Amino acid sequence: MSGQGKIAYQGEPGANSHMACAQVYPGMEAVPCASFEDALDAVASGAAELGMIPIENSANGRVADVHHLMPTAQLHIVGEYFMPIHHQLLAAPGATLKTVRTAQSHVQALGQCRRKLRELGLTPVIGADTAGSAREIAEARDPSRAAIASPLAATEYGLEILAADIEDFANNTTRFLILSRRKDWAPAGDGLTVTTFVFKVRNIPAALYKALGGFATNGVNMTKLESYQLDGAFVATQFYADVEGHPDDPALKRALDELAFFSSELAILGVYRAHEFRIAARLAEAEKAQAKGGR
Repeated sequence: MSGQGKIAYQGEPGANSHMACAQVYPGMEAVPCASFEDALDAVASGAAELGMIPIENSANGRVADVHHLMPTAQLHIVGEYFMPIHHQLLAAPGATLKTVRTAQSHVQALGQCRRKLRELGLTPVIGADTAGSAREIAEARDPSRAAIASPLAATEYGLEILAADIEDFANNTTRFLILSRRKDWAPAGDGLTVTTFVFKVRNIPAALYKALGGFATNGVNMTKLESYQLDGAFVATQFYADVEGHPDDPALKRALDELAFFSSELAILGVYRAHEFRIAARLAEAEKAQAKGGR
């Protein structure tokens, strides 16, 4: 993808998504959007060439809204990015750990710092996003209020870091998806590829079991499978999945053909190169399994 133009993200300047944009596409103008819907709409309308959207976190699970929005956004996944997330406890100049009583941030960030907040005796307060919470704390100048946000947000809004890297897990990592209006599949046979798709199974007995059986029998590694209800109805379930491989690979092609037979709907959202983080994790797991088998 081009490194020029605009890239949209949810949040305010200084958000972790803003940092991800800067790290992956330093030559592009990062455009803040109030909501995930606004960020997706910016890409769909042509106001931005790309979107950088968080999909899941290693400590706090999926970003729920995104799974509902992705299938209807009419956009294509063209890449993924795994970014280590380090949260800072920020407050206005003059505040200390003895004066702060609350910590405001996005619900995901609060969940990723749950243990540390209890240790510090701080009451979590849900904000719209991390950087927006930092801005509000900077404007309030209340020594009893703190925000959880990035180091970039501290610089952006003139806040002091009262406690650094307060995430509960040192390996705290968020996976982002890079979205485009254009379908731009990675070529087959060029390294590890990820295929993302959504599907709804037919209303027949054991449909899900039969639909997924092709991935097992063809040796396709499914790295993610999520289910969620559609339109508030308990009977309408959609599934979101990531698998390793390219639709042109014979094994994955057979698995997808079998899935399609047992599904009422199937749509591929993207075919893209695996990020180096995923590749390294895959190699580490293989080495661990090999070491265990050699005992």
